Amino acid sequence: MTTFVDIFDHSSQAYKRAKRQHLKATKNRPSEVELDWTPFRAAEKRYKARFPPPDLRNVLDLATLDETRIHEIDTGIWRGSSKVALYTELIPKDGGGPKAYTIPSVPGLVILPSFVSCTKQRDLVEWSLSKHARYPNDTNLDIHYSLPQEGIWNAHLSQQEITIQPKTLDQTVPVQPPDPPLFAQTTPDPSSTLQPSAPSDLVSKLRWANIGWFYHWGTKQYDFTKGKGVIDDEIRDICKKAVNKIDWELIYGNSDTVWSNGMPEWKAWDETYEPDAGIVNFYQNKDTLMGHVDRSEVCATSPLVSISLGNAAVFLIGGLTRDVEPIPILLRSGDVVIMSGPTCRRAYHGVPRILEGTLPSHMNEAVDGLSSEWEPYRKYLQTTRININVRQVFPKGFTHDVTSGV
Repeated sequence: MTTFVDIFDHSSQAYKRAKRQHLKATKNRPSEVELDWTPFRAAEKRYKARFPPPDLRNVLDLATLDETRIHEIDTGIWRGSSKVALYTELIPKDGGGPKAYTIPSVPGLVILPSFVSCTKQRDLVEWSLSKHARYPNDTNLDIHYSLPQEGIWNAHLSQQEITIQPKTLDQTVPVQPPDPPLFAQTTPDPSSTLQPSAPSDLVSKLRWANIGWFYHWGTKQYDFTKGKGVIDDEIRDICKKAVNKIDWELIYGNSDTVWSNGMPEWKAWDETYEPDAGIVNFYQNKDTLMGHVDRSEVCATSPLVSISLGNAAVFLIGGLTRDVEPIPILLRSGDVVIMSGPTCRRAYHGVPRILEGTLPSHMNEAVDGLSSEWEPYRKYLQTTRININVRQVFPKGFTHDVTSGV
């Protein structure tokens, strides 16, 4: 059986086949096409490439500093380095727990490797698929299919012989936005070419599930007519714990960061930070997230907390334009990233590569006493990375009035 590891073996059939496919796909490509790529685009292309496999020696991999993760790294084949970017270890406010690191060239970026315990990682995977990706939380599939309220994952687990029907245009109710709207409030039309499908066929097509205020990834807009969804207490606690663990004085105290209205908001984050929106992303092996900037939140500088689960990924973060060379960072299961402040929150960032075969053993083995229950999750995670991405849209205590648009 061919595995992704074979692509590294120049004598393997997998390598030779990938080489033939690469040469066929690029034989008519103009030699000068790469000259038009920005540094960010060039990095995306480099790590997205299927052939030759990307070289990760220039990717910051902070897990290599942790002796307890050596087995995880060796088993997963892909390995970066801790010596390719300037970073600073932060002393947590509580003085203990997982370490935290910041990258001075991107003020406000904080990385907390292994912040989420192995047990909690499995809990969050189950929460994401079974408890969250279901009514009343919208998913990408809800746009196109009439899903059961239990959600596509639970329908899949039930093994009932049911068929999920695609929606038609007359099943969507247009929303009349207030005049003038504070944010665009549009709902994309369902596809007219989809066929009825079994739940098992749609599980692999699940790409996102909304958290809190509804944000549509396709239109990059919030739709406040749907009302404010619930933020799970467990997710809120993890995010607030991560933000409160950081001594922000060490990051912003002596920096020249310019804040709106001259107010250094970081000084009050222990009181004002309150996550109210987000997304659970379900990446499959060949999925990518192109470079972008998040611009839709009123609280545009408040911490954005990102939790990685499952297979590892290459994360790129650059500057205010795509002309800034991005820093590639290898994020593994249990790692948490915080993007905060005007510089970091406005920086282009993306995920050009999910790293195949990097599922850690605590996700890839039977759990004592729960082997049968965990098995479908283990199988699903073989080709999946889950990312829980949580942010703050409005100031704490703010009430949005849908009827007035404010």
